[in-house]
Amino acid sequence: MKRFVVAFLFLAASCSHNSSETWENMKTAGRYMQRGVDSMLGKDYDSRMLTSDEEFYGPFDDDFIPLEDADLRNQFSDAALPAPKGTPGQFGIPNLDTFYAPPEALKGVFSSVHFNTDEHIIRDRNEIAALMHLSDYLKKHPNVYVVVEGHCDERASASYNMALGMRRANAVRSFLVKNGGDLNRIYTISRGKEQPLALGHGNEDWRINRRAEFRIFQK
Repeated sequence: MKRFVVAFLFLAASCSHNSSETWENMKTAGRYMQRGVDSMLGKDYDSRMLTSDEEFYGPFDDDFIPLEDADLRNQFSDAALPAPKGTPGQFGIPNLDTFYAPPEALKGVFSSVHFNTDEHIIRDRNEIAALMHLSDYLKKHPNVYVVVEGHCDERASASYNMALGMRRANAVRSFLVKNGGDLNRIYTISRGKEQPLALGHGNEDWRINRRAEFRIFQK
């Protein structure tokens, strides 16, 4: 079994093109192999009460493998778009506290985006189509400013979720800009796990809370 694990990790490493990617692939492969070995030996993953955020290991039925804070920074790194030229509250740009939830007539345009556990990737086809429509709206309305808020569910540490929330907000901003939105009118902020919509503690509540929302300002 040990020889098989070593061989597997070696193959994973040989397919990588740089040391960082190699190390991340080896760690991920090692986690999967360890869980497989544990399963063969009869080890289970029954739920239990946690005494701290640091004990969070995610839902087993979602095939979730936890990341350390350093993993979060490495795995979710991407080529960031330039920041807006100005910051809210300067150079005629409205303060963040003046942004507001889209009115009823625009809720369909500024609809929320949802994410899988521990991800910042936009996967739902309907939500992708909605974001493309929003990009077109922003191109046609140059007087509209947008803040994308990234949210997480209650699991894991506050610092971890603040980082993940920002990745989610930046992913939405990146999509909008790449489809024609003005990068100087789209801002991002992370709310972490501090502003849940659903107050329960089950999978459906967590799904609702893993989201990106919009606040707008119209000059």
